[in-house]
Amino acid sequence: MTPRRLFRALAVAEAITWALLLAGMFLKYVTETTELGVRVFGMVHGVVFIAYCLVTVVVAVDQRWSTGRTLLGLAAAIPPFATLPFEVYADRRGLLGSDWLSRPDSPGSLQRLVAWLLAHLRLAITLLVVAVAVLTAGALAVGPPAG
Repeated sequence: MTPRRLFRALAVAEAITWALLLAGMFLKYVTETTELGVRVFGMVHGVVFIAYCLVTVVVAVDQRWSTGRTLLGLAAAIPPFATLPFEVYADRRGLLGSDWLSRPDSPGSLQRLVAWLLAHLRLAITLLVVAVAVLTAGALAVGPPAG
């Protein structure tokens, strides 16, 4: 899995879950038929949103994005479907490489951490799943957005 493919997959998944959540909101608030769509797709979107943000940070560190571009990538997850144009923007500007740049001897500690994660991929995937679960549980503990 290249940085480009990983980031693209999460950007598309984030946009799809936005569409599902918006459909659920339509059913709940416009047709007033069911709130099941908001419950189910809200949770799915929340999980994918968190995964997108974590992957954005990993890819940004590895591909050496500026802080501003990293924040823009993270902010793209907030408005519906904005991850898609951001992914196109990042790809066209060469911000999404076909190779991972981080190496164990990279100058930055964050790049060395990403290199370690890439060298221990199964553990990295496990840590990603645990991080998404913990952050999702934290979000659930805080409660749903007001509205």
